[in-house]
Amino acid sequence: MSIQQTFNKYFNNHSETTEKHWDPQLKTRYFKTTKEKGFKAVEEMFRRSSTFEIVAASEERGEISANYSRGRKAFVIATVIMVRPYRTAIDLSVTTESVIPFDLGYSHKLIPKFYDELKKDLTPIDTSKEQ
Repeated sequence: MSIQQTFNKYFNNHSETTEKHWDPQLKTRYFKTTKEKGFKAVEEMFRRSSTFEIVAASEERGEISANYSRGRKAFVIATVIMVRPYRTAIDLSVTTESVIPFDLGYSHKLIPKFYDELKKDLTPIDTSKEQ
């Protein structure tokens, strides 16, 4: 990890997954499911937890936004996109609410926790062999 990457990880209040992220924990995750089932799984993850409050959901666009209130407050956006049959990408964006402009890696640490929760309902696809 470079100095710039370390700085961005800890002195920022926003983290999000991308296809080619430098941190393996923040790479887009793929699941063996349809867009509809993936969307429902994310929605259920938000609904069954008392730490989430869904703000908006658009199944047509594949986006759900929610407020997270365990420890520090955060705003989470989940985007669900089916890239081909039974291969659905779920990306997450987390912004921590804070009076200071950084969260010391809090938003960065939340994303793997959310993916672990989704793995309880969805079958992950190992993309490490495709690189």
